[in-house]
Amino acid sequence: MSVYALYSDGHAAQRAVNALRSAGVATDDIVVISAEPMERFEFGEIHKSTRMWYIASIGGLIGMVFGTWLTRMTELAWPLPTGNMPIVSWWPNLIVIFELTMLGAILATVATLLVTGKLVRRKPALYDPRVSDGKILVGVENAARAEEVERVLVAAGSPQITRI
Repeated sequence: MSVYALYSDGHAAQRAVNALRSAGVATDDIVVISAEPMERFEFGEIHKSTRMWYIASIGGLIGMVFGTWLTRMTELAWPLPTGNMPIVSWWPNLIVIFELTMLGAILATVATLLVTGKLVRRKPALYDPRVSDGKILVGVENAARAEEVERVLVAAGSPQITRI
């Protein structure tokens, strides 16, 4: 069961996040959704770190290895007479290798964005349409102690609690 409350300003939302932490709710279980960035509040930094740089680098490395294999394999599979020059010509191959390196990095970045941004979910995210009107949603998905979470959110200043 998911429980959330809506708050009108960042200070009230920060009090709710602090109260949930004090009640023993793990930071990873707390969901905060707002229509605008809230960097000046501590809850704006929750779930901010990703490993996108590492994943993009691995994608680029895979693209580079594939590009090197593809160009070399193609030149060796269909050797053309080059008049005492090497069959594998690295300078022209660098163009294809570079392009496939960038393609691998870009595809890895887009895949990471889709996964970490939770854009490919099967179940709907915890959301309320009033967030678009300037409210800030603070809640807990799959709350084991829903009654306690409700009590904490009401004590933090929300007049209305919603259970899903």
